[in-house]
Amino acid sequence: MLKRIIETIKKSKQFNNLVIYGFGQGFNLITPLLVVPYIVSICGEEGYGKIGVGMAVAFFIMVFIDYGSEIIGVKDVAVNREDKTKLESIFITTYVAKFLLLLTMLFFTTVLFNCIPYFSKEKTLFFLSLSMVVGQFVNPTWFLQGVEDFKWITILNILSKAIYLVGVFLFLKQPSDYIYSNLIWGIGMITANAIACMYIVLKYSFSFFNLKKDDVSTLIIQNFTIFSSQIFVSLQMYSPIVLISFFGGNILAGQFKIVDQIIVIFKTYLLLFFNFVYPRVCYLLDKSKKEALRFWKIYNGLNGIFIISCMVIVAVFSIKIVTYFNPKGITEISKLLKMAVLIPIFQCISIPLKQLVLGANKKKEYVKTTMLITIISLAAVVAVTPFYHVFGVLFSLIITEIITALIFYRIIKKDLFVETS
Repeated sequence: MLKRIIETIKKSKQFNNLVIYGFGQGFNLITPLLVVPYIVSICGEEGYGKIGVGMAVAFFIMVFIDYGSEIIGVKDVAVNREDKTKLESIFITTYVAKFLLLLTMLFFTTVLFNCIPYFSKEKTLFFLSLSMVVGQFVNPTWFLQGVEDFKWITILNILSKAIYLVGVFLFLKQPSDYIYSNLIWGIGMITANAIACMYIVLKYSFSFFNLKKDDVSTLIIQNFTIFSSQIFVSLQMYSPIVLISFFGGNILAGQFKIVDQIIVIFKTYLLLFFNFVYPRVCYLLDKSKKEALRFWKIYNGLNGIFIISCMVIVAVFSIKIVTYFNPKGITEISKLLKMAVLIPIFQCISIPLKQLVLGANKKKEYVKTTMLITIISLAAVVAVTPFYHVFGVLFSLIITEIITALIFYRIIKKDLFVETS
């Protein structure tokens, strides 16, 4: 039975897409492993901690630029993939809305970085990190995911990270050069995403002259709910390193960033796997709940086995893995890493359940859940960080994933698992 399922998967178009997508994402995930030891050796744990804080701030601002397009946009494109007129409307409306949001955020961050002491101390780093925000504005991955064009997603990922890889080794030569790390990342994003965006416009013959102004305001109003939930998700993801830096200093932030850099490979992989499977889940749920659940169980089940196996390996070889990054507190960081491996394991449950919640149009329930979970998580992190530092943050993140999975399962249990059983 299992052999027949595996053979069916291998012959499917979806499997071929997964191989192409996986190749690009593999390159995407391996690149940081190649540059981080070099960055730590040049800039030290403190410099790397500062880079991590700048990156976290940029990633948080990106949520305001995306404005839910990575969820709503992907689903709209997936459902309307055969309607060129509708696709054009979705594409140009989303980009114009994102451009207006980009201008707004650049204005507010300029004020923020100049007026708040915590940011103004590293003003240059934070301003240069905004190049990543501009790169995310250009990013057309949400559209490519919707039409399942994984070849071009792979191309832009490889190009972006190749530019970053070369740039780091060429331009980071002394400790003070840490301020350029995120700028190089941003330049890679802008270049690769711009090429992919031009490809889409030319392939589909989209024209921004066909824009309807009312569609922009409608999109901003309609996507506000899902956008607000993503703010909370982003806070949950990127605030820990900022809080550690604030309460414990940049050296502790650097230690957390090293642990996170290892774990984030698998966390990012899970999110990318979500992006790969999510459009198909949405499409199948619109056709047949039974078929959608069958697809969902096969792909996420096999993926879960893979992640758990990887986490066992990481825990067993934690000291050797940490040593590769050239830090000073190898023993302490390796203990933190052994604890952190639980995060991706529980995400193997919570993220697939998130696919079903969003695919089943449970937007209100999703928003309420993410807001509640983030408030609980942030409260816990703020409470424990001054006393337990990185250990306390990791423990809070593990508990958060468990609670999230339980709530998501409760939301869709009756509509999907009971109905289709």
